[in-house]
Amino acid sequence: MDQIKHEINQRLAELLESVKEGKVKDAMKYSLLAGGKRIRPLLFITTLKAYSIDYHPYLDIACAIEMIHTYSLIHDDLPGMDNDDLRRGRPTCHKQFDEATAILAGDALLNQAMNTVLQVPIDNGLKIKILSRLFEASGANGMIYGQQQDLYFENRSATIEELNDIHKHKTGELIAVGMQLAAFIANENDYEIWSQIGFDLGLAFQIQDDILDVTSDSETLGKNTGSDIDNNKSTYVRLLGIKDSQNRVDLLFKKCYENIYALRINHSVILELLTIILKRVN
Repeated sequence: MDQIKHEINQRLAELLESVKEGKVKDAMKYSLLAGGKRIRPLLFITTLKAYSIDYHPYLDIACAIEMIHTYSLIHDDLPGMDNDDLRRGRPTCHKQFDEATAILAGDALLNQAMNTVLQVPIDNGLKIKILSRLFEASGANGMIYGQQQDLYFENRSATIEELNDIHKHKTGELIAVGMQLAAFIANENDYEIWSQIGFDLGLAFQIQDDILDVTSDSETLGKNTGSDIDNNKSTYVRLLGIKDSQNRVDLLFKKCYENIYALRINHSVILELLTIILKRVN
């Protein structure tokens, strides 16, 4: 995994070289190249590897997924959203630069993601399908809808069903989309099962975040803890408690494992990454 992460980071840096010099480019690089787990592009790449497909021709698609994720983090941290001042162990983009530059840097990363996929030398029909799903997942009916609902339920109590809906979209869409895009390339007949795996994994990932927000510390997480409480958000821990929340994480991972074993692929490749996610501490 470390070698693949290195390749992703190296290619991300290369893809920003063509951007005109200035504060926006500096802010894009600051946020995009700050490290991070690279879970979303790794899910795309490891799904391809599970089908024994060489991922290198598709590396830029993985990078586009990470650009969209980073854009969403920059905007999430803004004063008008979650108003956070720490991300990946460093000041958030708007704290390091300024609010206007952070907004532009996020916008630029979203556009750079589209341009990156457009340049990938693959069949145009496949390219359109990938672009359509990627921007559907991150758009007004996907991640942005989840962000909208997350903001709506600040200072309001959400039910478990409403919380599931928020996080299916806010977190699950970009977790699932890498697996979905890999299915387009490898075996479209498996698209629905990868979608189920992705959304279950996304929900488990979000519940883990809720648990870590109250059990970990800022130094370990690289971001502020207790922010959900400060923003008076509904969380799984608040509704279920830590023990039942962890039980739900375990159940969701169990479902992921069962669905993966139902596929005719190299299971060990994708299971290695899921195990890393299951055992994460930040």
